[in-house]
Amino acid sequence: MLRVPYDDLYAALLKTILHLGVPSETAPLCARLFAETDRDGVRTHGLARFPRFSAMIRTGHIVPDAVPTKTSGFGAIERWNGNLGPGNLNAYAAMGRAMQLAREHGMGAVALSNTNHWMRGGSYGWQAATEGMFGICWTNTLANTPAWGTAKPTIGNNPLILAVPRAASPVVLDMATTQFSMGSLAAYAQRGAQLPVPGGYDSEGELTTDPKAIETSLRTLPIGFWKGSGLSLSLDLFAAMLSGGLSTHQLPLDPLKESGLSQFFLAIDPTNFTDPAQLSQIAESILDDLHAAPPIEGTRPPRYPGEETLRLRDENLAKGIPIDETLWQRLNDFTI
Repeated sequence: MLRVPYDDLYAALLKTILHLGVPSETAPLCARLFAETDRDGVRTHGLARFPRFSAMIRTGHIVPDAVPTKTSGFGAIERWNGNLGPGNLNAYAAMGRAMQLAREHGMGAVALSNTNHWMRGGSYGWQAATEGMFGICWTNTLANTPAWGTAKPTIGNNPLILAVPRAASPVVLDMATTQFSMGSLAAYAQRGAQLPVPGGYDSEGELTTDPKAIETSLRTLPIGFWKGSGLSLSLDLFAAMLSGGLSTHQLPLDPLKESGLSQFFLAIDPTNFTDPAQLSQIAESILDDLHAAPPIEGTRPPRYPGEETLRLRDENLAKGIPIDETLWQRLNDFTI
């Protein structure tokens, strides 16, 4: 792994994104969202996802110059069509619009159809929380997980993000509805490592920590078994029905054709009805109690969601961002 300065990674991404046809008005934000993902240590959804992003632009499944358009709305909720534009730009715009509605109504929601993979979903939680807002968002995906009671992939691992504003640092939960995201499984498999806990079933139907066996069987494990299966299905229903877009069973099974996703974004502006200082006091008491819990011997102390992100961000800005050498070369050669 190379250690690449953040500014160098951003500059290389920007050049390639412009080369792919993303307009100069939107390319800087697209590049920043990719670079910040690696900066924050989410290596499975930053540069590692860029080859798929690039390939989908070349095949027409992502329209690089498309922008989302409003199709309908009433009060604090609106429907938008992503027009197959870059997924991270569409998602950032949708959360931004939800935040605008929240400033006006106290709460704002955007249901987004016809969009693409949003890369790191946590980006849009951080977007809301750093502006002092609570943020909730989720997306559906292609069918990559068996629903409880079947061995055939029928539901998505539909990532869900919950973000809480806090003066010291936001609390941002970014999770798939499977025990491990598909990117995490691939990362473990690539380095020949076992998962820390079972993440799915092998071809014999046995729970396993072997990521390659799970990739072969296509039987990822929903979080909480039947509970995660139900949560995934419910998120798909919400996103597809509210946006008027496609549901998981209607999406192509080829990851390079996974286009036309449905997503939902909710922002809450607490300043409309309560004192931010009071909210901060509540948050600090909860997190102080968490940190006071004694760790199990041999494990790290308990952390809140997003706490490790800040440590990795500072480390990577100081030392450089860990980047795969081959991907870095391909990015600079415009061959990615």
